[in-house]
Amino acid sequence: MIQTEKIKLICPVCGKSLERNEKSCFCAKRHSFDIARQGYVNLLPVQNKHSLSPGDTRAMLLARRKFLDKGYYEPIVNDITYAIGQYCKIDAPVAADIGSGEGYYTAKISQKCQTCSVGIDIAKEAAKMACSRDKNILWAVATASHLPIADKSVDLLTAVFSLFVNDEYARVLKNGGVLIEVTAGSEHLIELKKIIYDQVFEQHKQPSPYGKQFKMLVQHNRKFTIHPVCEDLKVLLSMTPHIHRINREQSERIDHIDHMDLTVNYVIRVLQRI
Repeated sequence: MIQTEKIKLICPVCGKSLERNEKSCFCAKRHSFDIARQGYVNLLPVQNKHSLSPGDTRAMLLARRKFLDKGYYEPIVNDITYAIGQYCKIDAPVAADIGSGEGYYTAKISQKCQTCSVGIDIAKEAAKMACSRDKNILWAVATASHLPIADKSVDLLTAVFSLFVNDEYARVLKNGGVLIEVTAGSEHLIELKKIIYDQVFEQHKQPSPYGKQFKMLVQHNRKFTIHPVCEDLKVLLSMTPHIHRINREQSERIDHIDHMDLTVNYVIRVLQRI
């Protein structure tokens, strides 16, 4: 059984507290959710699904794992964990990573910051794959707009290249709790976009408004350069939505590149629940 007793889950059907044993999660109203053989629990009711298989596909998740495991985005991990050390000064904080995908960032944060963590993603395939990252993390299938987490029960919430859901994040965070959000910047992967698209329009990306339930502690626009070879460029392309937007000719342009300098541009923002 995963030793994550401090994480307070709620039933996605009735909102009652969920108890856990080795095989299932269940509430007082007898709603029960099996813990899969791999170790995750599916807390996404049919009424909260907008498609048969929501979220990233298995192919995208496999590409993401292959690319991230090569360390290209390690500076983002370091930035997040540094911010946690600066702004979440709690021993073994209860943490939720929203949009956890195949588990790269969730596992790194948990291991480096000694958090008691739950990783949540809408894709069942993502949760299944994430179980191999770290057995000490509770992995759950759910949507960011209906988190199966009790009110004011989380010290730390992270959202790395995922949705920002103001009211729901505010609901689960304790007063004084910290939200660390990473979003793509205006120049993120700009060199790759210029190769695969005939036209690239100038963008001015900004994080979403955070409302009156939070105050901003800090926000930084970060840039660094990576140097992927052709094979890794193809993997990177496969883990992004761009793979669905380009034609064969545009895709084949990548085949003629040995390696390239590629800008990683992101905004990291630290918010505190008031």
